[in-house]
Amino acid sequence: MTRAIIFDFDGVIADSEVLSNTVLAEIVTELGVPTTLDDAYRDYMGKRFHDVVAAIETTVGRSLPRSFAEDYQDRTLTRFRQGLAPIAGVKEFITTFVDLPRCIASSSSPDRLAVCLDVLGLTPLFEGRVFSASNVARGKPHPDIFLHAAAEIRVAPADCIIIEDSAGGVVAGRAAGATVIGLLAAGHIREGHAATLKDAGAHYLAADYAAVDAIVRGLLAA
Repeated sequence: MTRAIIFDFDGVIADSEVLSNTVLAEIVTELGVPTTLDDAYRDYMGKRFHDVVAAIETTVGRSLPRSFAEDYQDRTLTRFRQGLAPIAGVKEFITTFVDLPRCIASSSSPDRLAVCLDVLGLTPLFEGRVFSASNVARGKPHPDIFLHAAAEIRVAPADCIIIEDSAGGVVAGRAAGATVIGLLAAGHIREGHAATLKDAGAHYLAADYAAVDAIVRGLLAA
């Protein structure tokens, strides 16, 4: 049996949710609806960009200007280039399990993923194995992106270990038939998130990559 590790990206490889949701909160506030960082987490985090746009239009009660997507992308990528950091321990974890097939399956756009991987110096570790929900019919919590990723790396979904930080991602991973580890290591994690991931169906919870390492070793030995 060949095992593989499928990584979500934001909050699992890159500690990016604080930065991107801060930009969203600023933009929605500028559009006339005061929005906090926690509001942005609740309403927009983990969604495909198309769904984020729809949610913001509902919030502000009107269509967004045509320039919205480009403005948001430019502001977010500028923030990433200034201060994006990896989740602590992720590089060492990838190196430890470098012989296992691995890939990224994310709700973020291909362009954003490419910039972030370059900023973090991780591009060579995922060359040709970065998959975006923009390439499938349905985003998380549907399993489409994980089924697509498993097919691309030629490992059965049941043999994949998915590392996720969001409830929607956990639901998607379970629906794909994979083993799901809920990771609680990112800067956006709030009190009660462990229970949220457990309720969503996470098979395991990990506070950091040391805990993920131990879980993966146990799964490989089983």
